[in-house]
Amino acid sequence: MKNPMCVLLLAFLLWNALGHAQSAVSLSDAVERAQKNYPAVQVSQAQVDAAVAGIRFARTSYLPRFDSLAQVNRATRNNIYGMLLQQSVISPISGPPVIENTSASVFGSAVGLLVDWEPFDFGLRHSRVEFAESTQRRAEVSVARTQFEAGTAAADSYLTVLAAQETVKAARASVERGDVLLKAVEALVQAQLRPGADATVARAELAGAQAQVVRSEQAVAEAKALLAGLMGEQGGRVSIAEGRLLDLPGDVPLPETSMAQNPLAREQNAAVEEARARARTLDNFWAPRFSLQATSYARGTGVRPDSTGLGGANGLAPTFYNWGLGFTVRFPILDFAPARAQQAEESARIRAEEGRYRLVLTELDIRRNRALAAVDAARKLAALAPMQLDAARAAETQAQARYRAGLATLVEVADAQRVLAQAEIDNGLARLNVWRGLLALRVAEGDLAPLLQMAGP
Repeated sequence: MKNPMCVLLLAFLLWNALGHAQSAVSLSDAVERAQKNYPAVQVSQAQVDAAVAGIRFARTSYLPRFDSLAQVNRATRNNIYGMLLQQSVISPISGPPVIENTSASVFGSAVGLLVDWEPFDFGLRHSRVEFAESTQRRAEVSVARTQFEAGTAAADSYLTVLAAQETVKAARASVERGDVLLKAVEALVQAQLRPGADATVARAELAGAQAQVVRSEQAVAEAKALLAGLMGEQGGRVSIAEGRLLDLPGDVPLPETSMAQNPLAREQNAAVEEARARARTLDNFWAPRFSLQATSYARGTGVRPDSTGLGGANGLAPTFYNWGLGFTVRFPILDFAPARAQQAEESARIRAEEGRYRLVLTELDIRRNRALAAVDAARKLAALAPMQLDAARAAETQAQARYRAGLATLVEVADAQRVLAQAEIDNGLARLNVWRGLLALRVAEGDLAPLLQMAGP
């Protein structure tokens, strides 16, 4: 029984290890998975599908209208002279008026067909199709913008995970130094070469360093949870491949890209085109509507022309038919004022969307310039970080030597170790800050590909 249990345990551990290994992702993988799996992308894709269906619906307006009707009823036949204005409550009745009212009823029936087709419409239907197509184009660039934002968020979360992990490394190194210091101080206290208060201070410093490790590990877990949510995976199984992200990136040429190619700008430009297409649908709204019509119908009744009933099942089947061909022109004379008002409203919307487009370009240009400044500053700080780290290490070593010689207090040693811990954190984050600045630059330019290529697999 022992061997099978060992085999099962080994298989479980191997499977678990393989599962964790398989979940390690590079920056490119994280961006790709976020662009594919983030729910907001799926919502935008569904909007594209709806827009495509809207185009198909708009194109159906070119087809002729074909209506059919079949009806059987039993009703009274009391008809009178006089006009009845159009309404939807009182049913119309045909035939000569009757002299006196009666409650007798007869059967009636009717079947009919009507074909109605507009041979030309001054471009109204074409403009509506164009408007539907502009809606589809806007939905498509909205998908691209959503994917870009999801990939950007994944890249930022990826760098945040790396930064948190670097902080954990520095915090654990600080714990190790604190532990070594505590043992040395306790030895000096036991030898009565230092006061007992020094041991208390050393324990407090060690506890503070351990607390920093806990907070740093919490930051790693939170950053991984966010990254996993963006990629659509379980947070506990996400691990990342550092690639070249812990190295200082080399100088790269910065092409003069147009901010108009940014997904945000493209989406807003599509909104402008959609507003213009909507306005074009109103250009021919106040125009005559022409219809070719063809109809054929038959009716049956259970009453004679002298208003006497035929009785039995007479009227259940149509007995008289008619057909007709016609050309109808409808002109909404009083719709001119509403059409002009709608055109003025759409013109205002176009100006508003154009203003938003210019605003988007301005904001993107500002973000790009700020990102360039951030990259330049981050490179300079990354060059200074190693020197600061070396100085902090030397200061910490000297403080410990002076403490052992009785020339310094333990508080001075603790301060030197805290400065060293911060210098290690700053040194670990300095290079990542350059990458973060490059990410901000590529986000402003609207293209993550150069950054992903620099980061490597």
